[in-house]
Amino acid sequence: MAREKESVVGRRGLLAAGAGIAGVGIGMAGGTAIAAGREQEPQQPTPGDRTYPFHGEHQAGIVTPAQDRLHFAAFDVTTASRTELIALLQAWTLAAARMTQGQGAGSIGATSGDYDAPPDDTGEAIGLPPSGLTITFGFGPSLFLDDRGRDRFKINKRRPVALQRLPHFPGDQLVAEQSDGDLCIQACADDPQVAVHAIRNLARIGFGTVALRWSQLGFGRTSSTSTSQQTPRNLFGFKDGTANLKAEHRQDVDDHVWVRRGADPRANWLAGGSYLITRKINMSVETWDRQSLREQETVIGRTKAEGAPLSGGTEFSRPDFELKGRSGPMIATDSHVRVAHPSQNNGAQMLRRGYNFFDGSTRLGRMDAGLFFMAYVTDPRTHYIPIQNKVARDAMAEYLQHTGSAIFAIPPGTQPGQYVGQSLFT
Repeated sequence: MAREKESVVGRRGLLAAGAGIAGVGIGMAGGTAIAAGREQEPQQPTPGDRTYPFHGEHQAGIVTPAQDRLHFAAFDVTTASRTELIALLQAWTLAAARMTQGQGAGSIGATSGDYDAPPDDTGEAIGLPPSGLTITFGFGPSLFLDDRGRDRFKINKRRPVALQRLPHFPGDQLVAEQSDGDLCIQACADDPQVAVHAIRNLARIGFGTVALRWSQLGFGRTSSTSTSQQTPRNLFGFKDGTANLKAEHRQDVDDHVWVRRGADPRANWLAGGSYLITRKINMSVETWDRQSLREQETVIGRTKAEGAPLSGGTEFSRPDFELKGRSGPMIATDSHVRVAHPSQNNGAQMLRRGYNFFDGSTRLGRMDAGLFFMAYVTDPRTHYIPIQNKVARDAMAEYLQHTGSAIFAIPPGTQPGQYVGQSLFT
């Protein structure tokens, strides 16, 4: 009975309750002077209290200012029932909408309800603030037509033409256990435990309908998706994503990220959505660390200190690929910045949301570390595949090894009462 009497409150409620208890103690010790001070000083929300709406025109977690932590998971659907798949998406939507607002995954909570039944939340996020959590869902090509050629859910006729498994790129050494998937969930937050809690609970809800195929933890965002953010550094020590698309550049985002209605008549359900490319890129950090600063900057095409192009200026100066030095172009023809620059790729741009990863050490005693690359594009055939074919041969490729690869169609956002991907199934 004691458990049943526990109030059904969310994480924020428990946190607020804890703060209230503390406040009572302070009040008893400090008298009215503290209370008067509180009236004069407006309370400022802490970064952890930040929340983003789950519902909207587009899914959150794409142009949302990139948080600092990631838990990404890909699932195989184990049922052949369309009804069960839809029920899962409905349940995931409800849970995700709650968790992004700092509540538990279910309405009962981790410490209430039937004493002889599992709680509807795992509980490790109790007391933690929302931490800017966003949860983004996607559909892989195999959801439409599996490896045995089965249209399990009668949706293959609506599969986007562009939603095809990525081709084999030069240098790929892919591991099947880190690639592909029927469904994906991207959880980003400023607290790693909040992101892990989200994926854990969604996996728990999906038990019996989906099985975890692979997952990846990430830290230290490797790009900025808002002009309000500074450019971060990757594990090579260089600023990464200086030229990335920013949410405030609305026209560029419309042109290069969102899928337009009519772009693919068989897939108008995807209008307002996007395509997500994920690549696990192991970095040979020990080899990199033995290179001279000159070599490192030549490979990248930017200075390590400021991130400015080697042709001069500051970080955000436009690279001058025509500027000559004493022994050739100031920015080498095979430098990463030149090969990947939009001016060298028919103007194509992508919105990157990558994260560093560090998964311990390898059997050879090397650091198992690198970049978990994620990019959102309007069409992978024009905005990713040709670019990757080129950068796979640039000067930086010598220090990289691609071990994971996947592509997902990201449905548009939902409104209250709808479920994620509803436009595909109706």
